[in-house]
Amino acid sequence: MIAVDGKYFAYATGNLTYDIQFSTSSDLVTWAPTDEALTKRPFWQPSSSGLTWAPEVAQTSAGFVMYYTARDVQAGKQCLAIAVSAKPEGPFADSSEKPFLCQYDLGGSIDPSPFVDTDGKRYLLWKNDGNCCGMRTRLFMQGLSDDGLQLVGDVKDLGVENDRPWERNLIEGPNLILQDDVYYLFFSANDYNSRNYAAGYATSDTLFGPYKDAAENPILASDETAAGPGGQTMVEVRDGEWWILYHAWDTKRIGDSIGGERSMWLDELVFEGGRVRVEGPDVGPQQAPRA
Repeated sequence: MIAVDGKYFAYATGNLTYDIQFSTSSDLVTWAPTDEALTKRPFWQPSSSGLTWAPEVAQTSAGFVMYYTARDVQAGKQCLAIAVSAKPEGPFADSSEKPFLCQYDLGGSIDPSPFVDTDGKRYLLWKNDGNCCGMRTRLFMQGLSDDGLQLVGDVKDLGVENDRPWERNLIEGPNLILQDDVYYLFFSANDYNSRNYAAGYATSDTLFGPYKDAAENPILASDETAAGPGGQTMVEVRDGEWWILYHAWDTKRIGDSIGGERSMWLDELVFEGGRVRVEGPDVGPQQAPRA
């Protein structure tokens, strides 16, 4: 998700038609689907679709930089990649000769998420793909150059892993925001292909942590209206007014094996006394964002 000149751009994992799909909106409520965002991928990735995941876009001096997950065919692992465009709607092109980042010894790396701190310095978060290989999954961060095209500094382990019963065999999809001088690290956990998928968060007073899991996790879970909510991203539409966008299954058709479909949801994110509450999932009337 990125906001540019009063317009919102939401990017998502591909389908059978597109490697990376995206939609646009002026109010976060009504969305218009568009065309393929990522039109050029490099030789080290497979030519077929289906293994291109979890894009996020940042605006830098290089233009618009898409961080995404792709398959390193030779290694057989999911890794991080970058593509660049002059416009937020693309076309994005990746002409790299190798992955941008990949923790091969930890199962690979997926779910990149950019973050800009108050001093203007850029960072990238991700998770190791350990669940592919029977390993623990953890969340990591590393600095980025000003143009967002190079990694700088050391990799930081943020101290968050799948060690809680509700998380089962994985955590993934990190997103970081700063609110009231506290860093809030959001993530999803469990099996995305089921109603057990959910989202939680951890907090720290410093950028690199360690982060402490919230006692009330998960803060976003299945109910009678939505199943398996997760894959979240946050957007601040006014000072202190935050909204969370995420995907969820129709409660009557859960999972890829039965042809289920995930759609995008939007709910308000409320901060109270250092804790976070999601006003959802909910299909009832609610105040729209002041976008």
